[in-house]
Amino acid sequence: MATWSDRSVPPDRGNVRGPDAADNRGVAIADVSSILGVPLPTLRSWEQRYGLPAMSHDRGRHRRYLPVQVHAIRLMRDAVARGEQAGPAAAKVHRLLRIGGDAGVIIHDLLEASEHPDAHGIRRALDDAVGTLGLANCVDDVLLPAMRQVGLWWEIGHCDVGQERTTTASVRAWLDRCMAFAPAPAPAQPRPILLACGPSDLHTIGLEAMAALLRERGWSCRILGAHTPTATVVTATRATGAAAVVLVSQLATGRRQAVESICAVHRIRVPVFYAGTSFNARRSRVGVPGQYLGNRIQDACSQVIGVVTQATGTSAAG
Repeated sequence: MATWSDRSVPPDRGNVRGPDAADNRGVAIADVSSILGVPLPTLRSWEQRYGLPAMSHDRGRHRRYLPVQVHAIRLMRDAVARGEQAGPAAAKVHRLLRIGGDAGVIIHDLLEASEHPDAHGIRRALDDAVGTLGLANCVDDVLLPAMRQVGLWWEIGHCDVGQERTTTASVRAWLDRCMAFAPAPAPAQPRPILLACGPSDLHTIGLEAMAALLRERGWSCRILGAHTPTATVVTATRATGAAAVVLVSQLATGRRQAVESICAVHRIRVPVFYAGTSFNARRSRVGVPGQYLGNRIQDACSQVIGVVTQATGTSAAG
C-alpha cells in the first residue's frame, strides 16, 4: 500500500545525496530480483521500456537500487500480479509515484533516522508527513513504503535486528499516539470493526495504521493482533457484535488458514474483508468470500465504511 514517483531519489536538501552520488543503501539488482521475485530480464525490461524506476548508470558500474526505486519495483510487481498489463501498470505507477515530491523527501528522512537508529527522528519524520500530506497519505505514501524498505534491508543484511526493532517500535508508538488523540467514536456507531492477522501472520503495523485512519474518521475499531486463531476471530465477532471484520495475511504459506478464518466469519453473516500480499494475485482470491481491499489503506477504509454504513444505516457522523 504505497504511492510512487518518477524520480530516482528525492531532490537535494542540504546533505541529501544527489541522484548520481554513491549511496550505501543501494541494493544490487540481483538482490532485488531474488527478494522481490522478479527475474533480472524483467527488471531490465521495465527500466528500458517504461523508465521504471528511473536510473542513471556510470559506464562499468552495476545497477544499485535506492529505497524509493525498490518501492516502485514492488508496486509494479504487485500490479502485474493482479493481472494488469505491463504498459498500463507502469503508467499507473508513474501517476502515483511522487518520490521527487514531499513524500519522497520524508521517506528519505525517515530512513536516515532508522539507520542511526534515531527514534525521535523517526517520529519527527512521520509528524512532518502528517503536516504536509495528512494522515491518510502519510500512512500510504510514507510510513508503509519506508517500513517495507527497512524490512528489505533486514533481509539482505544491511541492518541488524536491533535497528529493525527500534524502527518498528517507534512507528508503533507513533500510531498509538495517533489513536489516542483521535476523536471519540460517534454514539450512532457503537459496533466496532475488528482487525486481525491471519493465524500464521505476525506483522500488525498495517492493521494499526488502518485502525488509526478509522479512528480519525470517527469509527470504533479493535485490533485482535497477530497470529489470531480462527476460533478467536469468530468468538470476538459474536461477543462484540462487530459491524465488520478485516483480516490480513502477508505470508503465502499462511493463506489457507487465513481463508478458513474469512470463511468462518462469512458463515455467521458478518461483512468480511481481506488484504495482504498473499492475496495480491487474482488467482489467490478465487472462491474466497468477502471483499478484497487492495493495496492502499485509505481506500480500504473507505470501502469498509461504505459497506458498513449501507448495512447498518449509520455513519461516523451519526
